[in-house]
Parts: sequence; structure tokens; C-alpha cells
Amino acid sequence: MIRMRLSAHHAHYGGGLVDGAFCLQVFGDVATELLIRTDGDEGLFRAYDNVEFLAPLYAGDYIEVTGWITHKGNTSRKMSFEAHKVIQARTDISDSAAEVLKDKILVAKATGTCIAPKNNQRF
Repeated sequence: MIRMRLSAHHAHYGGGLVDGAFCLQVFGDVATELLIRTDGDEGLFRAYDNVEFLAPLYAGDYIEVTGWITHKGNTSRKMSFEAHKVIQARTDISDSAAEVLKDKILVAKATGTCIAPKNNQRF
């Protein structure tokens, strides 16, 4: 699991809106960690099977991103990912206001396949 704050640097659109591609980048980071823990190698992200963007993210929000391996083949690793907003910016109150959400919000989810080349697998 990765938890991070989205800064103004992450905002890509007006109003501090963060583009969905950012979630894909973080999903890739989670996949890399899963491959290192499973195979001792960073491996390669082969393809996304499905990606859904379900709620907006803004600069100042905090997200938690989790992933897990759903199937382990000879070299392939099928994975699922979820990103939840756990703190949201409250720019309607002030530029620095934020609140912890009582119920986290699922903002994106995806499934994909990574490859751990056989000659690079150490575990």
C-alpha cells in the first residue's frame, strides 16, 4: 500500500484537478513493489485489462493505493489495484483546509498483467 498527498505539481487541469493517468503511474509503482516482493525483480508491466476512473482527485487530496496478485503463472502475474481518497482538500473553506473522510472514496480501480522474466526471478 502506498499513501500519498497530491500536490499542485500533480494537478493537470483547471481547479487543481489531477488527471487519471496519475493513478496509473501509482498503480505501476505498486505493481513494481509486488513483483520485487514476489520475484526479487522489478519485472515489466505488460498490459492493463481494465481501468475505471470513478471519482475526481484534486491537489491537496490524500490517496491510499493498494494492489494484490490475483494469479501467478510461470512468468505472468495478474494484479488488481484500487485507489481510495482518504483525505480531501477543502479549498471552499481556505487554501490549506482539508478533512479526513469518514468513509474513503474509491476513485480508480484497474486490473493488469505484469511479467517477471524467468531468468530474473530469484524467489
